[in-house]
Amino acid sequence: MLIRLGYEIEFNIPQPIAVVTLLNVHPSRERDLREPDEVHVEPAVGMERFIDRFGNRCTRFCTSQGKMRLWGSTLVEDSIKSDPINWLAQQQPVGQLPIDILPFLANSRYCEVDRLSPVATNIFGNTVPGWARVQAIVNWVNWNVQFGYEHARATRTALEVFNERVGVCRDFQHLAIAFCRCMHVPARYATGYLGDIGVPAALSPMDFSAWFEVYLDGNWWTFDARHNVPRIGRVLMATGFDASDVAMTTAYGLAELTKFVVVTSEAVDSPRLHQNARSYSTR
Repeated sequence: MLIRLGYEIEFNIPQPIAVVTLLNVHPSRERDLREPDEVHVEPAVGMERFIDRFGNRCTRFCTSQGKMRLWGSTLVEDSIKSDPINWLAQQQPVGQLPIDILPFLANSRYCEVDRLSPVATNIFGNTVPGWARVQAIVNWVNWNVQFGYEHARATRTALEVFNERVGVCRDFQHLAIAFCRCMHVPARYATGYLGDIGVPAALSPMDFSAWFEVYLDGNWWTFDARHNVPRIGRVLMATGFDASDVAMTTAYGLAELTKFVVVTSEAVDSPRLHQNARSYSTR
């Protein structure tokens, strides 16, 4: 299956600033690309590409005052397989985890492990360690948190999600990540494309999506506390401790978002985003 991926983002820039973007497909999916995956900036500027500490592809540039447009479009070959399930995947004792995995057990900007540990132990302390424990956490978050774009708040933390019981996809993942870490399961935040492939089309405009990954039996496995069903067509862009590590754009100065379009769908005639995009307000 071929999937058309793309975006078109515009900002109004009051004065010259530096910008870092995280808009490329993750290096782990580069072998699946069937077209170049490049970040385009208008007006044209010099760009510096680099890999961050989490292994994500980033681009840095400086832009002048006025309108700035970012766009990109690529084609990815993807299997029709849904997210893998392995009920036999075991949870490793902390003392046996690789050293580079240990940070994914700790507090991070949006995941207060220390403050949620008593709650997590009370709810999940009797669950079977491993895949079953993670699935129990995902079930609890999915069943107890109400999704709605009207609940979006960029500063909401996992503890606040637990107390308020509302949020958007990133909030679902932050609470699940925090609970996993509380139960000594390494967990990291993931973001990328997840189109309505194999499921009924959503009524809301397309957006980038969030999910999370846990480390069991020496591998990272995909879970999604928002949807809580295996999906096909998931294309990873970046991972980090939480959403603060994977911002699509980071502007070092004032930047007013004026246009935000994301495209991800099974390719038929593979239209180019910049030729066919519709404009939506940001969510």
